[in-house]
Amino acid sequence: MIDPQRRRVVAGLGAACAAAIVPTLFPATARAATWPGHAVTFIVPFPAGGPVDTTARFTTQPLGQLWSVPTVVDNKSGAGGIVGAQFAAKAEPDGYNFFFASIHHAVLPSLRDNLSYDISRDFVPVGMAAVFPIVLVVNASLPVNTVSELIAYAKENPGKLSFSSSGTGGGTHLAGELFNAMAGVRIQHIPYRGSAPAMQDLLGGQVQVMFADGPSAVPHLKGGKVRALGVGNPTRSSMLPDVPTIAESGLPGYEAYSWSGVMAPKGTPPDIVKRMNADMVKVLSDPATAKGMIAAGAEPKPGTPEQFGEFVRDEIVKWRDLIKTANIKLE
Repeated sequence: MIDPQRRRVVAGLGAACAAAIVPTLFPATARAATWPGHAVTFIVPFPAGGPVDTTARFTTQPLGQLWSVPTVVDNKSGAGGIVGAQFAAKAEPDGYNFFFASIHHAVLPSLRDNLSYDISRDFVPVGMAAVFPIVLVVNASLPVNTVSELIAYAKENPGKLSFSSSGTGGGTHLAGELFNAMAGVRIQHIPYRGSAPAMQDLLGGQVQVMFADGPSAVPHLKGGKVRALGVGNPTRSSMLPDVPTIAESGLPGYEAYSWSGVMAPKGTPPDIVKRMNADMVKVLSDPATAKGMIAAGAEPKPGTPEQFGEFVRDEIVKWRDLIKTANIKLE
């Protein structure tokens, strides 16, 4: 007969061994279940107040509430998103550092050959966060009401139309060049230092066309000085539900919009990436969060890591081909 004291000792040893063995046998499960244990940092490669920063804050605030730990938005802006990407690529891949990438990071590899990071090799996709509609708007004096009419007018009046953008190589510039290529027209590009002066000259009639980000376009549509012909989204935008897509209004197959999604430094544990994605989908699917984001100009678009990874790869190829065809170069 085993002594009761000895039985207790053996039982205690067994429990201790089991406690040691379980994390060894199921390390991913154990790690994901206890993550996060402290503050999580999200690197945003643009200044506070912009669309990517706004998306980051709408996403990370409810995540912090869900996890009961602080979420830190760290704005590392500079060089059109390069500074933040460089910093994020070197961050510790421990599940406590994430990066809000954007369309810029799919475009930059085709515009700069000296990047110190590789967006495809140095990061792993976590999930799409939001898309930002690009709206094709024209000065109200231009005698066109649809995309088809704009294409016909441009062909009948070669060299007479120009479009403004927020800067060379940006999403609104590339949207215009894609339009030119697919429609077989030549609307002259006029770059500006930001969306505000680009919109101002559209309002004043110095340029006739603009591919504008949603927040820049919406306030002026009610004033009657500009008219929206279409949005670049694959489906109609929640922000402008009465405006058709450019594809349905006269240019089938056209898609151009800005976006932002979360990536993690290469080497981040896959189980944490999976957990992070699941929690992102949860908060971005919340109606209250979606309503606030749409009001701010961002449309939540949660999905799987695999979907986001494939999307980014497709974006890199799409814009690389266009940049080469249109011979776009940074000044």
